[in-house]
Order: sequence, then structure tokens, then C-alpha cells
Amino acid sequence: MKELAPFNSLFDDAFFGDFFRGRRGSGEMMPAIDVKEDSKGYHIKADLPGVEKDDIKVTLNNGVLSVTAETHKEESEEKEGKVIRRERHVGRYSRSMSVGRDIDPASIKASFENGVLSLDLPKLEQQPPESTHIRIE
Repeated sequence: MKELAPFNSLFDDAFFGDFFRGRRGSGEMMPAIDVKEDSKGYHIKADLPGVEKDDIKVTLNNGVLSVTAETHKEESEEKEGKVIRRERHVGRYSRSMSVGRDIDPASIKASFENGVLSLDLPKLEQQPPESTHIRIE
């Protein structure tokens, strides 16, 4: 019987490099994402539970899309009993992925609703040439 490739190797590219590793050593969390591509561009959804819209930063720099967000500690006073376990993430989310240089930065649209960041990254209508022949004089 032929052995199957490990599941992670199926996604071994710039988009999915760290997809299956949720927590970084520094305590940062990587938000789970969905990425779709069609002829018009990329459509990305990132889960950012417990984050407020004003605490999210999205940047595109040299073909790399970065999403960072912070959650803040919930202030609560315990009068009776004690907290046994708290599983809410308090800290920072961070995720970067290569989307290439064929994105139209002026047309990127972002929205945030119910803890999900949605990004539409339209591709440039006219693609830059991958290579150019240079005539030698």
C-alpha cells in the first residue's frame, strides 16, 4: 500500500506555512483563516474572538499581508469562590502571509463582524510582466 503524504505537507506554501501551529512561543496566537482565490482576487476570513474592531491592524507591505490584533483582560471581581480555570485568550494575535504583488492596494476592502475579519484583496487588472526582454545596444 502506498503511503499518503502528511496532511501539513499539502499546505506547505507561503499561505499555509504555520496554519496548523496555533500558539507561538511568545504567547501570540495565530488566528485561524480561510483563504479563497478567484480570477478577481483573494478573499480571506480570520477568526479574532474577543477582539474589538479598533484593536485590529491590517497592513500590506511588499506583497505580504499582516493582521495583528490585541485582546484585553476582562476585569472581574470575585467575591465568592475562586476562578478555577479561565480559557479566554488575553494577548495578541498575529498572522502574516504572502499574497504577491499583483494586489490593488487602493481597492482592498475590510469588514469585521461577530469576531470575524473579512478581507477582499482585488488583483490588479493588468498584471506586471514576470520577465522582460532587455535589448542590448
